[in-house]
Amino acid sequence: MAGDERIAAAKRIATYLAERVGADLSIELWNGEVVPLGVGARDDIRIRIAHPDVVRRILLKPRLMTVYALYASGDIDIVGGTPLEAIERWDHMKALGAARGLSKWWLVKNLLPFLFSRREVAAIDAGNAYTASVAAKPEAGRDDKELISFHYDVSNEFFGLFLDPEMVYSSAYFRDDTTTLEEAQILKLDMICRRLRLKPGEKLLDIGCGWGGLICHAVTNYGVTAHGVTLSQKQFDFVTAKLARLGIADKVRLELKDYREIEGAEVYDKIAQIEMFEHVGLDNHDRHFLHMHKLLKPRGLYLHQASVRRATRNLSEFRRQTAYMKFITTCIFPGGELDHIGLTITNLERLGFEVHDVENWREHFSRTTRLWSERLAANRAAAEAEVGAAKTRLWLAYFAMTTLGFRRGPILVYQTLASKRRSGPSGLPWTREDLYR
Repeated sequence: MAGDERIAAAKRIATYLAERVGADLSIELWNGEVVPLGVGARDDIRIRIAHPDVVRRILLKPRLMTVYALYASGDIDIVGGTPLEAIERWDHMKALGAARGLSKWWLVKNLLPFLFSRREVAAIDAGNAYTASVAAKPEAGRDDKELISFHYDVSNEFFGLFLDPEMVYSSAYFRDDTTTLEEAQILKLDMICRRLRLKPGEKLLDIGCGWGGLICHAVTNYGVTAHGVTLSQKQFDFVTAKLARLGIADKVRLELKDYREIEGAEVYDKIAQIEMFEHVGLDNHDRHFLHMHKLLKPRGLYLHQASVRRATRNLSEFRRQTAYMKFITTCIFPGGELDHIGLTITNLERLGFEVHDVENWREHFSRTTRLWSERLAANRAAAEAEVGAAKTRLWLAYFAMTTLGFRRGPILVYQTLASKRRSGPSGLPWTREDLYR
């Protein structure tokens, strides 16, 4: 009888969601019964609920982190598709508001059948969740090496399952819908080099150089000498081997260190920061731009590529952490914070730079993360063998979230070109025609 009551309650909940969300997918209950989440909804992609306690957990704590914890543990599963394919089958804004307006009586009525059949559901384990507090600044105890290691030192082999052969881990640049990920990443690397106006013999600094895609491309194709820094041991080892394999180790200085430790006595013609800035933390932005200014020659060029959030109407509310941010900083990027493009430009201008170009790559990044999602899903068995099922699930969820976020526009990514300001001509061409050849 209790089992029948739980099934009936679960169906009522599914009906409630179907009326308010209208999703084109179905729920598969623990007894194998399939309930559509909308009129005429297909059952080729199903959200499988492993046992009744899943419903109790969600009703008691209807939060995004609850859903992600249940998905990571396998207590909720997506059958017949990926998280990205599932999330594209419903109206995202309706789904966000589905829990609003629920009466306490409705909650009690539908929760009651589940209260006395508890089953322990695993939380996201320590290896997949960063639960330590994160200090705002290094002098207050912020350990950026530890934070970076949590994300990047998972496994080079894991990243290789979804990245292109050059292991470029930032937004690609697509000419059109037929451009492959491999082509788009080379186009992006070349766009960076052209936008920086790299010339033979110049010194390029790449902070947060990742797996070395940019420095190798710039040295090989533009004749520069490069200095790359990273805090990831696994990235450092990978790039060291790559430089030797390409025979360009004498053209590159590679260091495993915090870029803020680079001495100001060294000056560079050009500096690239490609999606490392998101790790710095909002309270460290002044220090970042001042250090870039110190390391550049007069009128030296600085290319700043970074993801940002859409500015809030009331900027005093901008730092308020959303449910999505909570998931990302707990399971993917501990210590990560995004600014908004207005803040980027304001900080550059007030700290000694002249801004020349600002280009929005939002839709490029949405396509990039979609392709990463598809590749990781296609290599899911290998990923689970490498890093475990829970982490693989969390990354698939992360790619689904970012693909949707960049497509809808609450998160964006910009390439911003600035120079170290001084009086007189900038030295840049009159037009930007050469960038889009």
